[in-house]
Amino acid sequence: MIFAPTAVAGVQRIAPERRGDDRGFFARTVCLREFRAHGIEFQPVQCSTSFNARRGTLRGLHFQAEPHGEDKVIRCTRGQIFDVAVDLRPGSPTFRRWASEILSPDNGLQLFIPRGCAHGFLTLADDSEIEYMMAEYYFPDLARGARWNDPAFGIRWPEEPAVISDRDRTYPDFKG
Repeated sequence: MIFAPTAVAGVQRIAPERRGDDRGFFARTVCLREFRAHGIEFQPVQCSTSFNARRGTLRGLHFQAEPHGEDKVIRCTRGQIFDVAVDLRPGSPTFRRWASEILSPDNGLQLFIPRGCAHGFLTLADDSEIEYMMAEYYFPDLARGARWNDPAFGIRWPEEPAVISDRDRTYPDFKG
């Protein structure tokens, strides 16, 4: 795996090292030893899948509040997404900054998102499927969010969402 920092402290782009032959390829997507060697302490306890039928579906920006903040590794197993992480950690040197990557099965890229960062994505293809690996269990009462188009962040989305939940559309302005 090839690790690269992004514009947000702690958010890392993870590219597979594909070993190919006439059958196809093989690539490792998670190796805790390699993660630790790159400063990522990640122990997944839960995996989830998000299926999105339509291009232009926006989910997020979501995070889980402390004391159960979530480290996440995100990858797209079908379709294509514009994946975003926003730094909501007040003491961070990249507070309120965002980082993005295009994730797809073709490029195999993953994004590691540390606790304290919000996560969201916009599908760039119909029938997009996203796999989440989390290092914390889900606590519904600690689920939080920030609005996708909040001017506090200035995220440059590649297109306007066509499908978005009322909850995600109506988060209040960020007050951090």
